[in-house]
Amino acid sequence: MHVDTVFSLASSVALGGWLLLIFAPRWPALVAFIRSGLIGALSLTYAVLVFVYFFRVEDGGFGSIAEVRALFLSDAVLTAGWVHYLAFDLFVGTWIAIEADRRGFNRLLQGPLLVATFMFGPLGLLLFSITRASEAALTLRKV
Repeated sequence: MHVDTVFSLASSVALGGWLLLIFAPRWPALVAFIRSGLIGALSLTYAVLVFVYFFRVEDGGFGSIAEVRALFLSDAVLTAGWVHYLAFDLFVGTWIAIEADRRGFNRLLQGPLLVATFMFGPLGLLLFSITRASEAALTLRKV
């Protein structure tokens, strides 16, 4: 399978997971499907790409920006990097959704936090952390 196809399929799988996470009921079976099925498939795809292509990149590595740049000049390794982002961001988004449900956060509040995580990863996690800390501070005030 060509890496362009892998890139497109992985992006579609991740988008499907995000749409389910944001709009669908959080049934345990659905959450398990996102965690084990979709994130599992993305993780396996990443692993295959890394093991097949990573060590073939001349001058590639993580020791300098030049070595990382050399890695990402390879479409296959760049696709692996993209799939890595997709899997981790969806994992973090799933954790945020479950934690937000546990805390009783309204789905209308969760939506923007999940979209921020989908689009900007760590920024969404930061916003959720701030929201969670604010909620904790308000709870302490009431005591």
